[in-house]
Amino acid sequence: MKSLGLFLVILAATVFTSCEGPQGPSGANGTNIESEVFELRNVNFDYNVIDGFNIYRTLTPNILDSDVLLIYRMTDLIDANTPVWKLVPNAVYAEFGEVNYDFDFSKEDFKIYVSATYDLNTTPAFLDNQTFRIVIIPGYFSDKKIPVDKSDYNAVIKYYNINDSNVKVIK
Repeated sequence: MKSLGLFLVILAATVFTSCEGPQGPSGANGTNIESEVFELRNVNFDYNVIDGFNIYRTLTPNILDSDVLLIYRMTDLIDANTPVWKLVPNAVYAEFGEVNYDFDFSKEDFKIYVSATYDLNTTPAFLDNQTFRIVIIPGYFSDKKIPVDKSDYNAVIKYYNINDSNVKVIK
């Protein structure tokens, strides 16, 4: 009888330790599911009659459909190591009118736009040598309970535990 009891205990332990739960969803091949930061440094806006002034880039690898892209424009430098970032979309009010930066994105690419209430060609400072930070936030972060102020670049980096000490510059 002791042998049968011992056998049942071993059998139960084996069965329960070898069980698995349901398989989770598989990730997309070649897609990094971690938060990332990229930088477009000293880029100029191109112009075409359909989109106006814009900067277009592809995402390699593609991001997931559920991922979110945040874009920040460098608006100032406090010192050589301390840039000031402003979340796009945003408006800049100048003496000659209003300048608006905006963007759109898909899992494959993104485009940053700039428009104004006047002829932007007269103020190349808003078009040339612009620097942007592109932050990719995976969709699985959407279940986080405490919201973050997305307009604050440093708060976003801290909240999503992103290491931006060695940001990859994209062309």
